[in-house]
Order: sequence, then structure tokens, then C-alpha cells
Amino acid sequence: MEIPDETFQEIIEGTTKLLVPKKSLTDKVPPKKPAFFNPKAKLNRDFSIIAYAAFLNRFDGPKIFLEGLSGMGARGLRVANELEIEKVVINDLNPSALKIAEYSANLNGIKNMEFSEKEACRFFSNYSKKGKRGSIVDIDPFGSPAAFFDCGIRATMHGGLLSIAATDLQVLNGLFQGACKRKYGGVPVRTEYGNEIAIRLVLGSLRAVAARLGVEIIPMFVESEMHYYRVYVKVRNRPDQQENLGYILHCKNCGHRKITIEQEQECELCKLKISIAGPLWIGKIFDKEFVQNMLLENSKLETDKGCEKILNKCLEEAEMPGTYYTVDEIASIMKASPPKLEKAIVSLRENNFLSSVTVFNPTGFRTNANINEIIKIFETIQ
Repeated sequence: MEIPDETFQEIIEGTTKLLVPKKSLTDKVPPKKPAFFNPKAKLNRDFSIIAYAAFLNRFDGPKIFLEGLSGMGARGLRVANELEIEKVVINDLNPSALKIAEYSANLNGIKNMEFSEKEACRFFSNYSKKGKRGSIVDIDPFGSPAAFFDCGIRATMHGGLLSIAATDLQVLNGLFQGACKRKYGGVPVRTEYGNEIAIRLVLGSLRAVAARLGVEIIPMFVESEMHYYRVYVKVRNRPDQQENLGYILHCKNCGHRKITIEQEQECELCKLKISIAGPLWIGKIFDKEFVQNMLLENSKLETDKGCEKILNKCLEEAEMPGTYYTVDEIASIMKASPPKLEKAIVSLRENNFLSSVTVFNPTGFRTNANINEIIKIFETIQ
């Protein structure tokens, strides 16, 4: 292969050498030509490596990684170089991106990597037959991933892990309700916990597609960052018997919210009209054992220092009720200054309620107390 010119630079991410366009490191918005590389997505890729390590080390079957929209292959290269895996296949429509990925693969002495230049669903359809599917399938598009749900599920083997990122945050957070309904089959409500609603909408849409194919999805881990949402789900080739699609009811008058299978029209606390988000995923979004395994694997990997702290928060909230509150939101209702988060959680526990921090918001907490009960407890905090 030809050696790239001075417009490229070699960097190290994790323990993997990557050849990247210099401008992607210096420009505010990384250029799409000759190939797109986002240095700010390092944390996202770190979490992928941790999640994939946690999955692979406990998976008994062929270890094959398929990436449908790889760009210049940073994630796939790290999987091939940093994890125990038999085969990595990365696909992108940009031949320049694949050429750079090939160069990076040679830099690392990677031998178990294949390159494909196809439209993503055509690529995945090549791996949709039994015996050819991936044990890990990764989908990371610009904007909405909804168009790839069907082919992504079909390319994931029984018991495999499907990981999907969404960057159409404005659509998922309620700025364009019509677009959200078209793409994800549900509508959001604009609330303090809008990022959780967004992730549940992605999971709900994925679950609806899976159910149509006679397949079950089980969320293992989710991420909410400023520029993206990402979900990791286990795929099982059996019909889903669980009632895990429903609605989040949110009262904009008193702040009450609840997760339910059926829609309701009025708030059970203040009796005024309620806002309805969904249909969306109403089951668990973290698998406690999987997060524990991620923590275990993280200690063996070269990742961002913040990963451990984030994973510990996920572990704490893994079995907590859905939807969270923020201390600022409660203080605003009370027209008072917000208490310290730690104090708020301790006070809720002392009053025999469940409570934990949440990874979704630095001032957020989960609890099974309703808004009136929370306010009553907050009034006693000095």
C-alpha cells in the first residue's frame, strides 16, 4: 500500500495505532473527506471495547464482529487489536476510508480483518444466513439508525450482541415529533429526563422490529452522551413473551410521572391532563451482571479514567425504577434551593424508599417515591 501523505497523522487509541486525517484532530467539526474520524467519540469507542470484552469472554460460539458503517474503522481496528476475536469485517461505502483502515491494520499487524465496500443493509444481508451471522454487530450511522434495525437483527446470531448508535438527538428529544413518530413509531415528551425517553424510544422501535421477525431483544447496557445515544442488546431467536412496550405518562403541572402499559388521560395526583411518551421500551435498560462484567474487563483494558465511575453509577441504578428526577427540578417546584444529591438520596432511603444516582444526569436520582412524597422529604432536608 502507498504511504499516506503529510495530511495524515498516526495516533494511539487504547493500545491501537490509528492513521487519521490531521484536520479531524484540529478542526472544530471533523471533515467527512477523505474519511470521517471523530476524536471526541473515543469514550464511545472505549465503552464499546469494554462491552464487547464483557460479552466475548462469556460467549461460547464463533467470535465474529461485523461493522456496517465503519468509516475509517477505528472501532473495528480496536476490536481486532485489543480483544480475543476470530474475525472482524468492516464495511463502508467510502473506498478512501477503507484504504486508510487497511493501512492502520498493517500498522498494528492485524491479520484477522476483512474489508467490504457495500451499502450497509446489502452488507448485512450477506451475513443473514444461519452459520454466517456475527456474534457482535455494530451499527453507527450519521443520524437515525432506524433504517438498519431489520438487517442488523438478521445479521446477529442467536445469543449475539447488537450495538446501535443514534445521533438524531433533536428528533428523539422532541423537537420534531412527526419525524420521531415516522422513524421510531413513538413520540417523546420534552422533560428533564428526555435522554432516557429517547433511549427507550430507540429500544421500543428495535423491539417492535425484532418481534415482527420472531426475535427477542434484551437490553444489556445503554449510553447517553452529548452527541449520541447507544444501546447494546442481546438477540435471541425466540418470540418475546414479555409486556415490555408501553408509555411514560408525564404531568407538566405537578411533575408526576409513571411507566405503564396502557395510556391514561389524566394525572393520578392532580387530575389534570397528562402528556404521553411512547410507545417505547418500559423494561430494564441495564443488565446488572453484564455491567459487573464490564467493570471487571475495564480493569484489564486501556480506557478513559471516567469509564469506571460511569459503570459504577450504572451498576447502582441497574435495578431501579424507570425515569429519574433531578434535584434542580424538585427545587424549582418547591421554589427553594436544591439540596445536595447525596443528602437527597440518603433522606429518601431513610424514609424507606429506594433511591440511587443515575448516569443520565449529574444531578439526577432514581426513586420509587412519587413527586409529592419526594417534596415532603426534601422539605425536611436542611
